Parts: sequence; C-alpha cells; structure tokens
Amino acid sequence: MVIVPPLQLLGKLGAGAFGEVFEGLDGVHGQVAVKVMSRSATETAVEWNKRKAGLLAEAQRLSAAEHRNVVRVHSISETPCGNNIHLCMAFCAGGSLQSAYERGPMTLAEARKIATEVALGLDALHARGMLHRDIKPGNILLDGNGVALLSDFGLVTDRLLHGYGSAAGYKDHIAFEVWSTWLTSAKSDIWALGMTLYRLLHGQQWYDADPAPRATVPAGGYANTLRWLPHVPSGWRRMIRKALNDDTTLRFQSAQQLLNALSSLETPAWQVEVKANSVRWELTTGKRLKVVEWSWQSPRKHRWTAWSEPLGSTGRRKTLGGSSALQGARQTIKELEEFFEGC
Repeated sequence: MVIVPPLQLLGKLGAGAFGEVFEGLDGVHGQVAVKVMSRSATETAVEWNKRKAGLLAEAQRLSAAEHRNVVRVHSISETPCGNNIHLCMAFCAGGSLQSAYERGPMTLAEARKIATEVALGLDALHARGMLHRDIKPGNILLDGNGVALLSDFGLVTDRLLHGYGSAAGYKDHIAFEVWSTWLTSAKSDIWALGMTLYRLLHGQQWYDADPAPRATVPAGGYANTLRWLPHVPSGWRRMIRKALNDDTTLRFQSAQQLLNALSSLETPAWQVEVKANSVRWELTTGKRLKVVEWSWQSPRKHRWTAWSEPLGSTGRRKTLGGSSALQGARQTIKELEEFFEGC
C-alpha cells in the first residue's frame, strides 16, 4: 500500500478577498498553490456552515473546469477543525499580471498574446455554463512557460458581488449594466476583459491619472472617455471600445468573437515607459533605434520629439519629427497619433 503524504503548506504567496494563498507540497501533484478560505472571527457557526457549503459546492464545479488557460483545481478539502477549506491548485511560477501592470504598459504583442490566451480560457468556462466575475490583472497568472491562465474563477456570485467588489478593489471592472441590476453574464465577463486589456496596454501610472471607472461607468458612455497612449492603433481602440460598450447587444457576444477580433490586430513593437510628466517610446528597426519622447509641464505646455540613432558606435542621429514649440495637449496628441500611424 502506498501512503500519500498529507498536503503541506509552505510560504505565503499572497492574500485575496476569499482567503490567503500559500505555496504547498502535495503528495500527488508536487508543488501547488493552496487557497485557504477560513471562518471569520465574526461569523456564527450557522453563517459559516452556510458559506462553507456554498464554497465547497462551487469548488467542486471548479475542479471540472479543465482547460490549458484555466488554473487547474486538483482537490478540495476541509480541515479537521471544520473552520478552513483548502483549495489545492496548480502552481503558476510566473505569478500574476498585477506586477507587470504596475511596472508600466505592455507591448502590443504581449497584450494580444495574453488577451488571446485569457479569451480561450474564458470561452471554455462559458461553454460549461460558468462565469468568472472577477477578471483583472491580479487574477491572470503565468505558468513557467509564460502562458496566461485565469484564476480565482467561480467563487464570486451575484449575491456577493457588491460587497466583494468593494472589499477586493474590483469595482473598476464592473460592467455598466451590472451597476443597476447586480446580475452578471458572459457579456459582463467580456466587459471586464476589455477593461483589463486597456489597463495592461497603459500601465498603472497612466491609468491612475484619470478618474476611477467605478465613479464614471455607472453614468454611461465610459468607452468614449478612454484616454489612449498615442501609439495604440485605431484597431485596438475599436476592439476595446466594443468590449466596453454599454449596450450589451453591441458588445462582443462571446469570447470567440473577441478572439476573432484579436487575431487581426497590428502589433508594432514599441516599448513604452510612462512617468508622471513624460512618456518615452523605443523601437528597434534593423541596426537603428527609434525614440519618441513626450513631456509636459502643464495642460498648455507640451513638447514632443522623435529621432533615430545607431545601435552601434557608428552613424548619426536623425530627426524624425517633433513639435516646433510648447503647445497644448490636444495638438500634441494629434501629432503623435499621426506620427505613430505613419511609422
């Protein structure tokens, strides 16, 4: 008889609205991630037993959601004391996209790869009649090969959504229609994926400079207020605005439709760095480096310049464009958009 060692909890990886996550060692699966969901100090036995029954039932469903782009649930167990549930999942060595989002904008190619893989996982969940309800950078994990997987799916319910959204900082990802009905659907998942993609393309510095969506989405028309980095092509903008459309009949009707739209997008390889008062782009073409810099002192004092320079020690710098003097933000953005469109 083979005796399988019990699950061991190792170092803490993080914490979320539903519990803490630990690295673990499983006798069958080896290195794993374990979400520990516990009874709170204020819950009565009746309240905890009701919540625990719901968590166990939902976790059982999650274990059946097998897909290359969905974090696999290996097992669900209850500790002997009855006050904790262990959700044992595949370990994703690359961590979440939250840290990448905080560092700054992704390249278009990286963003399209991530969005494609997440949409594939989302399509698989929707095909099983499941909703995610919590798509955001922190819930997209990367495995050891850099493949994106959806995590923390299925634990949020419509009944919990409002309180959970407040506690987990998730309200920026709540779709327009959900604010009035508090009922989610596959199309509200698509809305949240569109918001996630906008955030990944722009990074935290740029995103935080605008009013939080939770303050503006409920009023309607949010997709038309998005402030874009000038290098983002028009096709990307149309795709994201469609994903964020208030009218669910004009939104992508399925993850498969979104996948089709992603497949045709351009991916110029600009590397972008956003700071408090400037943006810098770099693009390597052959043996030269293209650089674009945009800086501002106030809404009416913007300047931009673009040039190329040799990657080696020989060659000369070539001016590619720029503003002739300090000018307003609108004119600067217009000129930058025209420059990137012509590259």
